[in-house]
Amino acid sequence: MSPRSASVNEELRRRSRERLLQAAVELVGERGFEATTLGDIADRAGSARGLVSYYFPGKRQLVQSAVHRLMHRTLEEALEREPRTTDERERMARAIDAILGLAHDRPVLMRQHMAGLLQGEGFVQCPEQRRLAELLGETIARYKSGNDPSDYPMLRALLMGAVYAALVPGVPMPIPVLRTELFERYGLDWELGVPPETGSTPGAAADMDLSRFFATDDRSTDQHPAEPTGA
Repeated sequence: MSPRSASVNEELRRRSRERLLQAAVELVGERGFEATTLGDIADRAGSARGLVSYYFPGKRQLVQSAVHRLMHRTLEEALEREPRTTDERERMARAIDAILGLAHDRPVLMRQHMAGLLQGEGFVQCPEQRRLAELLGETIARYKSGNDPSDYPMLRALLMGAVYAALVPGVPMPIPVLRTELFERYGLDWELGVPPETGSTPGAAADMDLSRFFATDDRSTDQHPAEPTGA
């Protein structure tokens, strides 16, 4: 049998990494962070356990990358959904609703993610996090028709604060209230965007198929070194 080409090997590595990201999101959403092991993630992904440490230095980094992937793909989907629009007010509203929607649809996962951000490592600088930052940065820059360097950090802080407030155990704030505050902050009309399903139970949509967010197509922004021989 002839050796696989470099392009075939690269595609196999990419698919393996995608499966690990998807498995991490699924399992942490089901069980929580502490109850999910790297072995569990590898088994769900159908990967060798040793391969996890090749792509990610630890569980915290893997889970953060996986959640940031889900976040940026969810945001992309919201911004590009039909009917397509160039109305920057509508796009801004869709961005806010996309992030609030994750807090509503995946409370366990997003609560674990917010807790992880408060750990010593903070943000994991990875392709997924950078893509999320690019999308939010482009959205706020186009909405405000300027390049104030404080605009993106402020939007990020407000969204993180809203997600945190929605997920505090025992005293969560209702998402419609948080949406109202954000929409008023940015001067958006209530009918813009696609609000989360406020009449449904939080987490009710958490069993939705996630494969489209982890598809191994050309949209992938992941970059990683060549896999070592024998891995």
